[in-house]
Amino acid sequence: MTAAAASVVAGVALVPNWSAGAAVTDDPTVDAATKATFQRLADAVFTDRTQALVEGAGTKETRRTSGFSGSVRLSGGQTREQKSALEELRDRRGRLARLGETYRAGSTKVTLDATRVKGRHAKVAVTETTTLTYGKAAGKSPESTGFQAHHELSFTADRHGDWRLTGIRDTDDGYLAVNQVARPEVAKPQAEAEDDGPPSAARAATAWPAPANAKNFSATGYDYKAMVAYAQKYWNKYNPDYPNFNGQGAGGDCTNFVSQALKAGGWKHVPGYTNDFHKWFGNSEIQSDSFVGVNEFSWFALSSKRVTSLANVYQLDLGDVLQVDFNRDGSKDHSMIVTYRDRRGVPYVSYHSTNTYNRSVASLVASYPNAAFYAYRT
Repeated sequence: MTAAAASVVAGVALVPNWSAGAAVTDDPTVDAATKATFQRLADAVFTDRTQALVEGAGTKETRRTSGFSGSVRLSGGQTREQKSALEELRDRRGRLARLGETYRAGSTKVTLDATRVKGRHAKVAVTETTTLTYGKAAGKSPESTGFQAHHELSFTADRHGDWRLTGIRDTDDGYLAVNQVARPEVAKPQAEAEDDGPPSAARAATAWPAPANAKNFSATGYDYKAMVAYAQKYWNKYNPDYPNFNGQGAGGDCTNFVSQALKAGGWKHVPGYTNDFHKWFGNSEIQSDSFVGVNEFSWFALSSKRVTSLANVYQLDLGDVLQVDFNRDGSKDHSMIVTYRDRRGVPYVSYHSTNTYNRSVASLVASYPNAAFYAYRT
């Protein structure tokens, strides 16, 4: 990586206070004390999950959820869910450590966006803002990674009027938050191929270290620093020049975000029918399927020769694209763009749905060891 390229990602700001629209309609009649109680328990739940990833933290004695009783606490079922989540996250911490990545500090803040109470049942929409500080930041390597995620919490009151947290639902279209546990994936039907057959992407290995495959930043004429700068600017917000596909079942904004960054770095429109994977274009009014769809993007990028497949995810460099098929059903689920590569050769990605910046590829491999990864040199 060139020094000029590295300077683009130096000094990334921490997560600002941004919130997507809450799915829960706020009830102004709910009293402030009840709302504050809901908020504190939600903050404790997600703080415990963050701390489970921090080296030397996350023990039973330090769990914030252990101190809740009486008027609000975890239900029996949710207590078991939380215990299972913390165990999974501690296992993830171990896998990360074996890959050379640790977190020395974590910070989580939960804000309450909306509350609705109906009888003995309550729905609470919250925004989680989390930052994790890397344990071995060297030189100009990123010091931290962070994200914002949105959740809907369900509470039920017993006959004494005491509230129990009975369920947590993630409301972003993506579920790739660093402290988020895996959820079962339902196999999706295979997309039908065009007459000339969309190209198949080669799976990338995830073994560390990877064979050398240096990127020539001047060979294509694209501005990779501009791609990174765009991703840095908009990872936690949405450019009004494009639609936002995150939330409310819109399908996720990940590929739309990646396409915008590539466009900022010089990828040109290829106009035509929206459903023709040989075409690629997007603006505020119309977008090709390849501009916003995970699989369609792969088909366009490979068939147009704008990308080539990399043999290993650790060969990715600035402006390259990483895609994941979580349940290996042959249909890719998520797109990300590389915004940093450290001295050890570990790439870091940023993405929408769930909005995240500078997450290491090692973290993704450790979090989803059974997924299929696809790495593209742009």
